[in-house]
Amino acid sequence: MPLIIIIAVLSLLKYFEVGFVDALSWWWIIGLAVFAFIYFEFLERMLGLDKRKDHAHFEKMKKERLKRSFEKDK
Repeated sequence: MPLIIIIAVLSLLKYFEVGFVDALSWWWIIGLAVFAFIYFEFLERMLGLDKRKDHAHFEKMKKERLKRSFEKDK
């Protein structure tokens, strides 16, 4: 997610010609966007990072549900 924010900020700064980004070529921003696309579409899946995040989220929900159910029984 931080990568997407960086791309958006750089694009806005370039569009409004602010600071050092004015001298930066659009190709750098486009290249960063292409890298982000490749990472999120292919590399993240290949490395299993998308599933790992899902499993961690569901484990956390499961633990919270179990904790609440045991607290109700007391």
